[in-house]
Amino acid sequence: MNKKRILTGDRPTGPLHLGHYVGSLKQRVDLQHEYETFVLIADIQALTDNFEDPDKVNRNVLEVALDYLAVGIDPKVATMCVQSAIPEIAELTVLYLNLVTEGRLKQNPTLKNEIREKGFAKSLPVGFLTYPISQAADITAFQANLVPVGEDQLPMIEQTRDIVKKFNALYGKTLVEPEAFLSKFPRLPGTDGKEKMGKSLGNVINISDPADVVLKKVMQMYTDPTRKRATDPGHVKGNPVFTYLDAFNPYTRDVEELKRKYEEGKIGDVAVKEALAEVLNKFLDPLRARRETYAENPKSVMKILKQGTEYAREVAHETVSAVKTAMKIKYW
Repeated sequence: MNKKRILTGDRPTGPLHLGHYVGSLKQRVDLQHEYETFVLIADIQALTDNFEDPDKVNRNVLEVALDYLAVGIDPKVATMCVQSAIPEIAELTVLYLNLVTEGRLKQNPTLKNEIREKGFAKSLPVGFLTYPISQAADITAFQANLVPVGEDQLPMIEQTRDIVKKFNALYGKTLVEPEAFLSKFPRLPGTDGKEKMGKSLGNVINISDPADVVLKKVMQMYTDPTRKRATDPGHVKGNPVFTYLDAFNPYTRDVEELKRKYEEGKIGDVAVKEALAEVLNKFLDPLRARRETYAENPKSVMKILKQGTEYAREVAHETVSAVKTAMKIKYW
């Protein structure tokens, strides 16, 4: 490999949102010219908790691809690919199964939280339980050095590192041990004030949301529950509106001035929210325009995915070949 590699991706269960952007997408856009970049649309993993609604997964493959292109992923330098069309990933998943115990999987904090949130405690699909192994296969298929993630995904990367260490210890150094790459803002809170932002929770601002929808969502945002009047001193810490302003307003002096006024009771929630909506729509305007241009020709987007997937398969095939050779199960 001439360049180090980065892998990112998302499950096509709905549009990408601003939390994805600050959590991983911005790094990918910034680094795609420096690293060999793979952007994986993980439709097989999306089926682990959407197996009864395959249409949802199917229609969102194109939507997520459009979002990636909108934020600035350049298909001329980055490889966009679809998980289900790369059977080598499934093969690696099977080969890694014996390297992980059931107990280790169930102790994965990220997995435990998601099992609880999705109500799988009494009826856990095996595919969902083995999600971390599948994710390890994603990462190692492309021998990724870096994986941009939010804080909540760190246990998943650690699980991958454990698999890689055990494989290399048993069979000889074959796989690259990946590093997690956290952003300055590893997690945005939901618009409802909850720590976790999620598509299924309905507390997100999507990259594809039109300006009026962004304004409506911002005006409904949670702020400071202890503040009864605009003249009351407000709390900035833990206030999602200011977290978003910190993340998306490049003019830090303006943000600090808003914080000062808010803390002194010299500006109301409405005015602060209007300022945030303006900042977000200014940020999203060029993304929406780029997305609309690609959306006018969906066949060209699917061609990008097809060509990217073909190259990704070549890379993943090399990894599978090396893995099977190391495990002494490559016979010809």
